[in-house]
Amino acid sequence: MRVNIFYSGEFGKKVIGNLVNSDRFCVACGDLCDHCRELRPGFGNIITGIFELRNDLPDFIEEPMEYMPDIVPRCDLVIAIDINPDLLTVIPEIAEISGAKGVIIPIDDSKIVPAGLAEQVRQRLEEKGIDCECPKPFCALHLTGKKPIDDFVKLGFGKPLLKVELGHDDEIFTHAEVLRDAPCGSTWFVAKKLKWSDVKDYKDTISGAHHSYPCTASMEKDSQIGDTVLHEAGYIIRKSVEDAMKKDAQKK
Repeated sequence: MRVNIFYSGEFGKKVIGNLVNSDRFCVACGDLCDHCRELRPGFGNIITGIFELRNDLPDFIEEPMEYMPDIVPRCDLVIAIDINPDLLTVIPEIAEISGAKGVIIPIDDSKIVPAGLAEQVRQRLEEKGIDCECPKPFCALHLTGKKPIDDFVKLGFGKPLLKVELGHDDEIFTHAEVLRDAPCGSTWFVAKKLKWSDVKDYKDTISGAHHSYPCTASMEKDSQIGDTVLHEAGYIIRKSVEDAMKKDAQKK
């Protein structure tokens, strides 16, 4: 699989850092780092293009393509993260030029990617025969039956999936393993904070780690989900941990 990434801002940098698995990316353990992420492969080899787009743009852009790269490598999947709404409107053309069969437009801030615009872009992509998903937030992405998008999820990025083990009398997390990471890398951070923590405090541990990472999703209330996108991301990781706890309990 080949991926082109178009982004603006810190969220895009986090996603790229997590994909590449830079040795400076994770800071969960600080000076006590045991280099556990070295066991996780990096996927820099699948990235065919990284394009950081300007966000200091005029209020009205007559020709959005003028602000896009002149040359776009061939790819299977385009990921467009927090780019200017006017530039987002030409992602269908960019995807078509690159030969992409799928596009992911994560929505972590509805002010940057309004729901109406996301739907408009999705429809135009599908008219061109290009699959599209607009997960809100990015960590809500799951298997969809759309091959290029599912290939990305199967690499280990999307809705968090964990394996945990609870110690004697289920009082302490003795093991926390990431099977599928949130694209921004926060799941790994949460898992590191869970290990050797008290089970009875798991909600506080998850919330504290998720905020400390920090999650970059918007704190503005989103009309579609009826809550903030950041809170939605928090509910997703908590549910993922609870599902892992239930699986561990079923083994006993």
